[in-house]
Amino acid sequence: MKNKNKKSLFDLAESQQGYFTTQQAEECSYSRSNFKRFLSSGEWIKELRGVYRLARYPIQDRPELVLWTLWSRNKKGIPQGVWSHETALDIHDLTDMMPVKMHMTVPKTFRRNQKTPSALFLHYEVLRSKDIQTRQGYFVTSPMKTLIDVANNESIALDQLELGVQQALKRGLITRKEIERNPLAEILIRYIP
Repeated sequence: MKNKNKKSLFDLAESQQGYFTTQQAEECSYSRSNFKRFLSSGEWIKELRGVYRLARYPIQDRPELVLWTLWSRNKKGIPQGVWSHETALDIHDLTDMMPVKMHMTVPKTFRRNQKTPSALFLHYEVLRSKDIQTRQGYFVTSPMKTLIDVANNESIALDQLELGVQQALKRGLITRKEIERNPLAEILIRYIP
């Protein structure tokens, strides 16, 4: 195996906090027949079916965000999931809540041959590109979209929603003008101080 191939797998895994899929490894010229060797040598760790992690890559904060994002990939290997709702509130650090389940929004056409893991709660919606932010190895709904989602779902206490809106305003993640101009954000107006 050429060193160039190992480097490209490392670069790809680095962009995903050390994680990669079977398909991605094969695209980096790793033969599936050699996977067992990398696993038994301890270079790779199997995390989920078809998802691996470089063993020596340092564990990042919230690695489960990348792991489940890779779980959500379609048949072409493209992740479909976007962290949303209560999980996105936590990612954006807008409330004191710790969600019981991890909330992910997937397209309405999303299908997996396996049962949805108990740790996940899936929401089905087609998201606009302006409502999605890219992080290292995963996607999350924008602060505005996140607040609109939790307000419309009435899934959190009103005091937490108010705290979320105020934190987002205080930190400049959203503006009062954006709320007033966005017809979908009308529900948030009452939480503006």
